[in-house]
Amino acid sequence: MSASTAPADLYRHGLQLLLDKDIPGWVGLWDEGGIFEFPFAPDGWPKRLEGKAAVAEYMRGYPDHIDLHDFPYVEIHQTTAPETIVVEMRGVGRLVNTGSPFDMSYIAVVTVENGLITHYRDYWNPLAVQNPAHPAANFAGSN
Repeated sequence: MSASTAPADLYRHGLQLLLDKDIPGWVGLWDEGGIFEFPFAPDGWPKRLEGKAAVAEYMRGYPDHIDLHDFPYVEIHQTTAPETIVVEMRGVGRLVNTGSPFDMSYIAVVTVENGLITHYRDYWNPLAVQNPAHPAANFAGSN
C-alpha cells in the first residue's frame, strides 16, 4: 500500500489481512497516532484506543478468539470527504474456544491519510456481547 492508496482499497486489503490472520500486517495499515473508537462499547470495555501500539495490543489475540472465515457482505460508501469512507459489513467465522458460529454486523467510519488509517470508529452491536456465549464477549472482554 502507498500514500496514494484509496481508503476503500486500503480497507479491503485490511479485511484480507484479517482473514489471513495477519494481525501485524493489519496493524501496519495504521498511522502511529491513529485513533480506534467503539462508540457503543458497554461499560468496562475500551471506548477509545490512542496510537498504533494500543491498537496492536488490543488486536494481538484476535485470531486466538475469533477464526474469521469470510466477510460475505461489504459495502463501502464514499463521503464528501475523499479520505473518509463508511463501511457496512458482516463478518462470519467461528469461536476458537467453543467452535460456535461467529456472525457480527458492523458499520465503520474510517479516515485514511497518507495511505494509513488515522481514525476508525467501529459501530458494532453491544447487545450481542451481553450474551457471554457470544464470541465478541470472549474477545473484547479479554482486552
